[in-house]
Amino acid sequence: MADGRNSLVPRGPLGVWKAFIWSVQGLIAAFRLESSFRLEVLLFLIAAPLGYWLGESAIERVMLIGCLLPVMAAELLNSSIEALIERYGNERHEWAGLAKDMGSAAVFLLMMNVLICWGLILLPRLAG
Repeated sequence: MADGRNSLVPRGPLGVWKAFIWSVQGLIAAFRLESSFRLEVLLFLIAAPLGYWLGESAIERVMLIGCLLPVMAAELLNSSIEALIERYGNERHEWAGLAKDMGSAAVFLLMMNVLICWGLILLPRLAG
C-alpha cells in the first residue's frame, strides 16, 4: 500500500518537488533510450502548434492538442512494461510477449484516437 505508515511516498512541498524531479528523470530516460518516444515527441512538437493554428475554437484546440498527450503517456507505460520484462531475462515467454503486445496495442489505439479526432474536426472543412 503506497500510503501506509512506513510509506516512502513524499508529502508536502519538498515531496512534490521530489516527485517532479523523478518524473523529469523518467522523461529524460525515455527520450534517451526509446526511439518511439523520441518520434512521438517530435510529432507532438509539430502537431501541437499546427493543432493550435487549425483549431477554430478553444474546444477544437483542446481536442487537437490534447489527444496527442495520451499517446506519449501510453508509450511511457509500454516502455516501462518492456523494461520490466527485460529485467527478468531475454528468454521467450508467452505472457511476457502478450504483455508487450498489449502495451503496443494501447499505444496503437491512442494513435487511432488522434486520427479520429483530427479527422472529425478537419475533414468537414475540406469537404465543405
